[in-house]
Amino acid sequence: MRTSPRPQIHLLALALSAALLGGVASTAAAQSPTVATAPAKVDIPYEQFTLANGLRVIVHTDRKAPIVAVNLWYHVGSKDEPVGRSGFAHLFEHLMFNGSENAPGEYFAPFEQAGATDMNGTTNTDRTNYFENIPTTALDMALWMESDRMGHLVGAIDQKTLDEQRGVVQNEKRQGENQPYGQLREVVARTMYPVGHPYHHTTIGSMNDLNEASLDDVKTWFKTWYGPNNTVLVLAGDIDLATAKEKVAKYFGDIPATPTMAQPKVDVAVLKQDGRTTLEDKVPQVLVQRLWNVPQAASKDADLLDLVSDVLGGSASSRLDARLVHKDQLVDSISTYNYGSQLSGNFGIRATVKTGVEEAKVEAVINEELARLIKDGPTEEELERAKTTYRASFIRGIERIGGFGGKADALASCATFTGDPGCFRESLANINAATIEQVRDAAAKWLGNPSHTFVVKPGARQPLVEETSAKPAPFITPKPDAKYTVSATGVDRKTGVPKVESFPQLKFPALQHARLKNGSTVVLAERHEIPVVNISYDFDGGYASDHGGKLGTAGFATSMLGEGAGELGSLAFKSRSEELGAAMEAGASLDGATASLSALKENLEPSVSLFSTMLRAPRFEPSEIDRVKAQWIAGIAQEKARPQTAALRVLPPLLYGEAHPYGIPFTGSGTEAAIAALDRNDLLNYQKQWLRPEQATVIVVGDTTLAQIVPMLDKYFGDWKGIGTAKAGVAIPEVKRPAKPRVFLIDQPGAVQANIYAGELMPSTKDAGSVQLGLSNDVLGGTFTSRLNMNLREDKHWSYGARTVLTNALGQRPFLSIAPVQIDKTAESVAEMQREIVDYTSGKQPATEAEVDKIVANELRSQPGAYETADAVMSTIGGIVRYGRPDNWVQVRNAQVAAFTPAQANAAAKGIDANALTWVIVGDLSKIQAPIEALKLGELSVIDADGKPVK
Repeated sequence: MRTSPRPQIHLLALALSAALLGGVASTAAAQSPTVATAPAKVDIPYEQFTLANGLRVIVHTDRKAPIVAVNLWYHVGSKDEPVGRSGFAHLFEHLMFNGSENAPGEYFAPFEQAGATDMNGTTNTDRTNYFENIPTTALDMALWMESDRMGHLVGAIDQKTLDEQRGVVQNEKRQGENQPYGQLREVVARTMYPVGHPYHHTTIGSMNDLNEASLDDVKTWFKTWYGPNNTVLVLAGDIDLATAKEKVAKYFGDIPATPTMAQPKVDVAVLKQDGRTTLEDKVPQVLVQRLWNVPQAASKDADLLDLVSDVLGGSASSRLDARLVHKDQLVDSISTYNYGSQLSGNFGIRATVKTGVEEAKVEAVINEELARLIKDGPTEEELERAKTTYRASFIRGIERIGGFGGKADALASCATFTGDPGCFRESLANINAATIEQVRDAAAKWLGNPSHTFVVKPGARQPLVEETSAKPAPFITPKPDAKYTVSATGVDRKTGVPKVESFPQLKFPALQHARLKNGSTVVLAERHEIPVVNISYDFDGGYASDHGGKLGTAGFATSMLGEGAGELGSLAFKSRSEELGAAMEAGASLDGATASLSALKENLEPSVSLFSTMLRAPRFEPSEIDRVKAQWIAGIAQEKARPQTAALRVLPPLLYGEAHPYGIPFTGSGTEAAIAALDRNDLLNYQKQWLRPEQATVIVVGDTTLAQIVPMLDKYFGDWKGIGTAKAGVAIPEVKRPAKPRVFLIDQPGAVQANIYAGELMPSTKDAGSVQLGLSNDVLGGTFTSRLNMNLREDKHWSYGARTVLTNALGQRPFLSIAPVQIDKTAESVAEMQREIVDYTSGKQPATEAEVDKIVANELRSQPGAYETADAVMSTIGGIVRYGRPDNWVQVRNAQVAAFTPAQANAAAKGIDANALTWVIVGDLSKIQAPIEALKLGELSVIDADGKPVK
């Protein structure tokens, strides 16, 4: 539901002294980098054909991995729903995952067996899509499954399935509305578009309309929209045109066309006058959101407004950031966006106002900066930076063949909404050719129109009252389009899903090693598919190193690395990074810290130069520290307001004890008091103790070689040395589990859901049985078709999704069972979670051969797709480094997976003690406390968002 119809391609002093920084900036680092190489040409070449029944097929060949992305876009969304029938398109997206006439049962099952990755479905205002990446050898299976639900679905939909998925969707709606500011989306849709406009209601629809959906309505809806003549199929990856033609005709050719439905006309619905809506919610600070209705996706003005957004507030060095975040410091965050849809678009400005600041002051600055941009347009420097950012985002996005925003998505969206699968080329050309005058004129033309401002203030949340519509319009099925014909395919669907007999082997890139002059180890994995080089400098330390000091130091100190370095202040540093098309980040995790760079190959050396300055010469200016501290503390308040992060803040201290290095909020943000007490010396001390090259590892994945990258890294990092003796790693003591279950409740008045967490400590990720424990966890709750999710979501439909997870750690790691559930089923859900854990861990319902076979098959067969991206490869290498694994860890782990048995699953499960769980439940205690107490699960306490007892 969050996917746009087109790819969102928005996208003082010298270095400080060695005594303060723990090293001296090298002479090489101060040299001017060599001239950047020529930009690489980027494109998505494709071929296409259309079947006689109207199915349009687009083929893109990419042989980098033995996988194929299968992506179907049905040209139907919430815009097509009749009056009083809101939510039908999204409800039907869910129904189409519940099996078809010839493949009953969970749609995911054969895909899990085949090793599918990036498998999902989404609905927005304009289209419904289904996508999966599958091993090349599973293409027949995937096309058979997709064609069976397109041509043979109606007979598989019954009242039980409808009721089940209606309940799941309603919990998805509750889950969204239960978040801070979560009611705003519904109010925005009603306000920005008049009654009768296809965008007047949200995609997820109203509870009333969903409750009124009948079985006949649903079947009529399917017969109207889900035919081949209303669909685009993209096959991208390890495939060619001839193969696509043969297989698509075989599986889809005999499916009759549905009616040809007219698409609504473009209706931007420019507002007639300025407006203002104020809401109250259980939020920690004021949110101001100002919106304009602007041109639809794939129009030239929409492309120009992408550049307007980047200059105004869409980048870290934008005008609104410079004024409101850095200079005037009136907001904790500011952003702009240009979201394009088929009939209209929205241009938005969104600000979280600092506590104690009047929103009128913020709005006055927004008006000033907007007026200045409309009058003068961007500077040449701003425009070039925005163009580079756009291009860099596009390049990074097309590394993936499938999934959200990958190449298949780009081709499908262009074909669906413009008829031209290559419409992205025109957008790239529009961006490249854009002038200052064109961008200025687009801003004046569209942002000079009336807008509507939405303000959400702290207060008592009022229930969202649904609009009452006129009597629901009847569903009438038009006649199928007679111009399309079918062809016999000879496929006997009664024989079932085609078996996948063979599977491609994973080709994990070879790891190459070197050592820099500063002592850092280099690990390189070459990936030459896109002209991007990714570098990660990995250090020890992390949140655990805060133990005994100020909680949040590690996360805060690493975040400050990007707030100015060397001669560049915060804004200038961010601006320079954006000019290069580079993405630089730094942050901490539980057991370490990382600084990363993603650089365009054409700008690699200047990007590495800037990256080295960030690590070696961060400014840590007191004024910037104070500014970020205020934002950080506001972020902690936001964490406490969100039920998920509220639970993750209090659960670790309960599991480990407050004196333990891991007994801290797992968000890593620390506490308000600790952050308020931080000063520059704390940051310098953290840098000196932990951000040192001697024992660090540089992981490089991308379009380079060892011969190219090592001299460059040595040039800018080679003489970087730490001062004094490196600090020893953090000692992580063992913790005993509690003798009996404990239950902690956090009040969230007015909540429509409860968020349930149950936790327990398990052995370290480095433990010899770690792989077996992870696979055993998959049986219980680690996959979509695991026991817990099938129970609470698919059977009971009390939750949008329930799962169990194991968080990686050098010390004991937490096992967590998690379920957001509707508020009136909280106690029942807790009881079911407890029962599932008891039954599995006690051996009452041990792992079955079928469950283990499914998990093993998916683990091994999904790997060609799982390692499609550089990020996935880098993550695995990072684990190899962090946990002291061998270079061939992927192969070692695969051998353990292949040998996994039900006996091993059950033995690992016995390591979970259902009578030692710590429960944290966030919800409206007036509705859930008494029923939970009645369960007599364990000693019960009510705590606040800081984990302190409430009397």
